[in-house]
Amino acid sequence: MTVAEDSNPDAVIRVVIAEDEAIIRLDLKEILISSGYDVVGETGRGDQAVSLVEEHQPDLAILDIKMPGLDGVQAAREITSRHRVAVLVLTAFSQRELIEEARDAGVMAYLVKPFRREELLPAIEDALARSHQEWALDEESADADLSGDEADAAQRSEDKIETRRWVDRAKAHLMDVFGLSEPDAFSFVQRTAMQTRNKMREVARRIVDGEIHPDH
Repeated sequence: MTVAEDSNPDAVIRVVIAEDEAIIRLDLKEILISSGYDVVGETGRGDQAVSLVEEHQPDLAILDIKMPGLDGVQAAREITSRHRVAVLVLTAFSQRELIEEARDAGVMAYLVKPFRREELLPAIEDALARSHQEWALDEESADADLSGDEADAAQRSEDKIETRRWVDRAKAHLMDVFGLSEPDAFSFVQRTAMQTRNKMREVARRIVDGEIHPDH
């Protein structure tokens, strides 16, 4: 059974599907349900996907990149600007130029159609893990002692970029040297920061310098 990372460990991941091809939407739903996910809403339109997310507050939205109403990029932007929902987009080989635009809209992972079950499930886990990491970075930036004006907003953005850079280096170090998975590496950074009451950036820097490690 697949569980939410940041909530009740017994909670099933809730999903909204938006795919305008009925056969693909049915395949998606069957794979998800058989894998322990809870499909709480489905549609063939991007604008309805936004409404379904608003109504059901799922953990994940799977969006086709080309849909009537709103395309997947527009829908993703609407969803991620209002909710903490991980977004995975489905795209065709001919639509790869839209991937960068999708990333800018808050999409954390994508999957090229046609896809197989063994490709879909890791892509979902990747989208969820990356979203949780991004939210953690957002929280650390929001905790900074800033007044909220434009200059401070710009500084907050720069701080987040710098923190992400150090955290990525620390994750790579933990993965290469200690064999941790990417989610486990990030969890170690985040957990250590909480336990030591330090910023993740400082913990990450000390991990890269070899001062902190999983056996520390």
